[in-house]
Amino acid sequence: MRRIRPTGGPRPGSLGVPILVGLLVAPVSGCSRSTATSGVMAQSRSGSAAVRSTRGSTFTLMQMNLCLSGLAGCYGKVAYPAVVQEAVTRIRQAHPDALTLNEACEGDVARIARRTGYHARFSRVIYLGERLRCVRPGGRGLFGDAVLTKVTAERTVNEGFKTEEGIELRRWLCVTTRVKVDVCTAHLNTRSSVEVAGNDAQCGELAVLLARRAARRTVIFGGDVNRRASCAPDGFWTRTDSSAAQDAGLQQVYGTGALRSPAAEVVPATHTDHDILLVRAHLAAPA
Repeated sequence: MRRIRPTGGPRPGSLGVPILVGLLVAPVSGCSRSTATSGVMAQSRSGSAAVRSTRGSTFTLMQMNLCLSGLAGCYGKVAYPAVVQEAVTRIRQAHPDALTLNEACEGDVARIARRTGYHARFSRVIYLGERLRCVRPGGRGLFGDAVLTKVTAERTVNEGFKTEEGIELRRWLCVTTRVKVDVCTAHLNTRSSVEVAGNDAQCGELAVLLARRAARRTVIFGGDVNRRASCAPDGFWTRTDSSAAQDAGLQQVYGTGALRSPAAEVVPATHTDHDILLVRAHLAAPA
């Protein structure tokens, strides 16, 4: 049951993914070619997808909350476009297999994808009943969340949570890659008095959907869950940014057993109010 309560003018994204209606997964502007599924694939400038994740190798996920709406209190730290350049630099340094981005803008996601050679899926959002356009500067498209992968996506699914509190409709986004690894993200309700019930319910729902997907393939999740307790289902491991200097413990990564010996690293971020969570695990070869 969705219960949308106006609570004034909170930071877009600080309450999670805003209300999303209509088209769920949107093309990222500026990408070079589309796929048969909804959304688009951002390619490297050469058009090559030469770098591929393979079974029996290390799989690395990078989780970032970029505070890009232009409306939030943290936006002073962003010093736009410095936050975009910082993200590109960190991606080039770490070479993750996948990225999960919260509080992003579709134009900035497309720019990051082009400059780093990743394929992008973007979830547009609506805030206070309307799609939220990123501002200061404008022209960056709509606000939302994204999954970026080195390899192409075969399928994308994006749905709303059943329980909602506050003024934003929370959603989850999952991408199935050609190496049969699902990469998912979500940005849950906060633990404020208005939204705590939504956070608890969404946490439980997230656990169910991840367990359901894990019955078919390897799954890794990264997101800002706005809580320190894990939402991972049984059989998943959890790694968090608990050692971060900023908002410690709220960004979390979960993975299935095929992703073995996970190790977390927190990378300091200068131009957003969350540090970067980097998790590396060994992707076991199929038996």
